Amino acid sequence: MKPIHLSGNQFEHFYVGGGAIAAFRGMGPAPPKTPEDWVASTTARYGQQTLGLSSLPDGRLLVDAIAAEPLSWLGAEHRAAFGDSTELLVKLLDAGERLVVHCHPTREFATQHLGCAHGKTEAWLVLETAAPETFVYLGFQTHVPQRTLRGWVEGQLTVEMLSALNRVPVSAGDAILVPAGMPHAIGAGVFVAELQEPTDFSVLLEWKGFEIDGERDGHLGLGYPVALTAVDRSGWDSDRLAGLYGPIDGGTARELVLPSAADPFFRAERLRAGARCEASFAVLLVLDGEGQLGLDGEALAIRKGDTLVVPHSAGPTHIHGPVSVLRCLPPAPPT
Repeated sequence: MKPIHLSGNQFEHFYVGGGAIAAFRGMGPAPPKTPEDWVASTTARYGQQTLGLSSLPDGRLLVDAIAAEPLSWLGAEHRAAFGDSTELLVKLLDAGERLVVHCHPTREFATQHLGCAHGKTEAWLVLETAAPETFVYLGFQTHVPQRTLRGWVEGQLTVEMLSALNRVPVSAGDAILVPAGMPHAIGAGVFVAELQEPTDFSVLLEWKGFEIDGERDGHLGLGYPVALTAVDRSGWDSDRLAGLYGPIDGGTARELVLPSAADPFFRAERLRAGARCEASFAVLLVLDGEGQLGLDGEALAIRKGDTLVVPHSAGPTHIHGPVSVLRCLPPAPPT
């Protein structure tokens, strides 16, 4: 099997965005509320059967192709550890407006309340920013009592909620881990590549002013008294936040992007000319330039905006030419 170029996988959401994805991919203007491109997705949107699932060029769903040939796609060690799950969801996300404040459940919460072994830890690699100053919101500055949080949510007291969060400036190249449970939001004008656990679980803490019914759809069907117990209400000071950042880009051929705390959930590498990679299931986002993805005896042309899924059976790969690639990987099988 060979690496496969993927087409876009965007669909309508309740918030504005999508222009940065269209420009990145070299496409025409995007519809106004298509802010996410789910890349090599085997995860459906919450409450849906197929929406969000990626299709291959031959028309098959990727999830069905993997189920038919799991060893070829995933490799024996991955399958022994994780079954037929890719353990990974990758997205391009263009925040045309500030996202709602929300959080995602931990694995423990999801196991207990949602019957799922995966929570939704995620990470962002900032690709572009559309303004001189752009921000994300990460965790509460100090501990927030449960009663206070519930009052903010029930009253939709957005000003109080945002004031309690850390407002963190971001710029292109920043890589940030967002642990499950952490309340967060991406600010307007931030374009990111996201790695996530393979679920679509979100608890909305805010919805006023957005085209979504949070009282109905914001609590995963659990009711807010239960759903709000998924929120990390602890304080995140600057030292604690610093541990969420990945290493600075060193400009080398192959380097890690995320902090080691991400390793149990997913991994990411930045590849440039000369990078050589072992066989693995992987999702590739070509961030800049043009070059080739080398295989055994041949090379596949790649350029900025391309997204590819790489089966394990494609074997070792390497990078040629002035190109920058984000290689997204599932967690390593335990040894």
